[in-house]
Parts: sequence; C-alpha cells; structure tokens
Amino acid sequence: MFLAKSLTKLFDGLAAVQDVSFEIKQGEILAIIGPNGAGKSTLFNMMTGTFKPTSGLVFMDGHNITGLKPYRIVTKGMARTFQTTSLFDQLRVIDNLMIGYKWRTGLGFWNTLLHTPKWKAYQTEAFLRAMEILEFLGLTDKSEFFIPALSQEEQKRLAIGIAMMGKPRMLLLDEPTGGLIQEETDRITRLIQRIRDQGTTVCIIEHKMQMIMGLADRIVVLNYGKKIAEGSPEEIKSNQAVIEAYLGGEVHA
Repeated sequence: MFLAKSLTKLFDGLAAVQDVSFEIKQGEILAIIGPNGAGKSTLFNMMTGTFKPTSGLVFMDGHNITGLKPYRIVTKGMARTFQTTSLFDQLRVIDNLMIGYKWRTGLGFWNTLLHTPKWKAYQTEAFLRAMEILEFLGLTDKSEFFIPALSQEEQKRLAIGIAMMGKPRMLLLDEPTGGLIQEETDRITRLIQRIRDQGTTVCIIEHKMQMIMGLADRIVVLNYGKKIAEGSPEEIKSNQAVIEAYLGGEVHA
C-alpha cells in the first residue's frame, strides 16, 4: 500500500534522515520508534508532503507521491495527526470536525458566500459524518462543547477524529498518547485498534514501549536518522542494536 524508498532529508548539509526504506501493508499497524532526534517526525513530514525529500521516493498504491503538497496527498487517502494537538479553541467540537471535512468538497468562493444548494448539501453531509465520528470516538455528548472544556485525552481523541473525517485509507499518528496517564493511554490504544479493525491502515510514532509492543504488527527503528532494525515486536525486543540504541530494559518494565 505504501512504500518509502531510500528517503533522505538534509538540513544545511546534515542528514536528519538518511537512506530509509520500508513499506506499510494494507490493514496493519506499523510503529516507527527511536530516541529523540532519530528522525521520526522528519520521516512523517516527508511521507505527508510537509517536507520534500532531498532524495528518495514515496509511493502510495503504486503511485509516486514524492513531493506532492500535503493537501494533494490527503486526497490520495492519507491523513495525519501532530505531536501538538492543533484545535480551534473558539469553536465547538462539532465545528472542528466539520472543518476537517472541507477538503473533500471542492467548494468555490461563490458557493460558500451565496450559500448555494451545493453548499447546503455539503453542510448536511459534513454534519452527518461528524456525528458518525463523534459516536465512534465516544464524544457524542461533547458535540456542543468548546475545546477548552475537553480533557487532554478527549482533545487527542478529537484530533484523531478530525483526521478520520475524510475517510482516509492510511492514518499517521504522531505520539497520540503523549502526556497521558496509563488509563488514558489504554483507551487511546483501544481506539487505534478499532480504527484498524474498521479497515484503516495505521502508522504510528510513539515513545511508550509497552503500548507499542502490544499494539504494532511491525516496528521500524530509527537511530541518528538511519534505520537500524525492522521486524515484529518480538524480533525488536531481542535485537541487540535496538536494545543498545533505545530500549534498554525499559520494554520489560
């Protein structure tokens, strides 16, 4: 479904990511892990069009999407979240979701300004999709709340829901449980499993090793911008290079 081939990104001559290749198979959960500064977010940014690779190629469903703008990559069926939850605090939960649906419409300026039948049809469609997502997230009773009234976990759920509004076939999650306690982390983990179970492929960056070892089908490990290992959670646990670079004894804690 997705293929990264020899991706490299240089900043002022320094390699943030160097010659990284991997694939993501339809219907799996692939985790990308590594120490701080290993190149994980830079890799995500190349996958989603935020950064153009210095060299290397990105394919989705056999189509070369290297260097496409993020909005065009979204239309190919890929969506993402970010480490820092970016929501519109002055809008309601339902409004945040409906904004996340807008890229599907192709509505022009005049349709929006004049509230044409096409615009009205979009509003209805977006509202129904938003309510569907709210039910999936367990946030239906919070639809009219403004963002500051939500807990940190609820905001992270909502950010995931916004990414899901366009019905992506592949969802990239950048540290979706950062700052959450264990109970909250467990709930987000179950949500990610449900997303995969409904047919969406997931690629996740996360630092919580216990979570990843129980969630991911496969794991790619980065260190200093290079891929040092790839395999199942069991294979990664026993990989000496990974243990030395990142895991240590933490995975058994």
